Amino acid sequence: MEADGRIKEGLIEGRNAVIEAFRAGRPIDKVYIQDGCQDGPVQTIKREARKKDVQIRYVEKERLDQMTVTGKHQGVIAVAASYEYASVEDMLKKAEDAGEAPFLILLDNIEDPHNLGAVIRTANLAGAHGVIIPKNRAAGLTAVVAKASAGALNYTPVAKVTNLARTIEELKEKGLWFVCADMDGTRMYDLNLKGPIGLVIGSEGEGLGRLVKEKCDMTAAIPMKGDIDSLNASVAAGVLAYEIVRQRIMEVRK
Repeated sequence: MEADGRIKEGLIEGRNAVIEAFRAGRPIDKVYIQDGCQDGPVQTIKREARKKDVQIRYVEKERLDQMTVTGKHQGVIAVAASYEYASVEDMLKKAEDAGEAPFLILLDNIEDPHNLGAVIRTANLAGAHGVIIPKNRAAGLTAVVAKASAGALNYTPVAKVTNLARTIEELKEKGLWFVCADMDGTRMYDLNLKGPIGLVIGSEGEGLGRLVKEKCDMTAAIPMKGDIDSLNASVAAGVLAYEIVRQRIMEVRK
């Protein structure tokens, strides 16, 4: 907890504390504002959030009362990221510096911090150059995510983007191909997953958003023989990431 008692476990409570955090450049994932709050400080918080493309959620007072640590939220609670976000350009530069074709993992609708942390861990071990998440409907870089990543968050850049479908389009212009996980897709062993590639993973329940799925060049199905029809998102990411690794290794050996 900070000395002023307003910040604990990533929560910043109180109007002045949130304004100060924005102005200090602290990375913020989300801001929760009580419905009906429209005074000057709240308007300042809204401006700062929009300027930095931070998601604003309007909630009832009861929701903030459940979240608060201090009991003095004043109608505003911000959720601070535990780690700085990278840019997509940082990831492409990392690949270039390593003399490797870019390999990125993109996540859609992954709101479970344990899943996000597990994917970051897999990304690091599989040699991916970064993980991209959307601004909305996504877990942020909390302490829980850092713990679940088993330290990989210190080495694997994570970027947050406003629009995942648009980011895919922009990366296509830079030469990347995109493959998404889909049980009705082509068997992953029958796809060419070499070269500059982005692996797109959706949640177990909702899967990929329609626009994101439409932007992908390929859909990959993981062979499954059990009695259920889906894998945990982080497990699916690991299986497909290592098929990409396998194909890259085979390409080098030719």
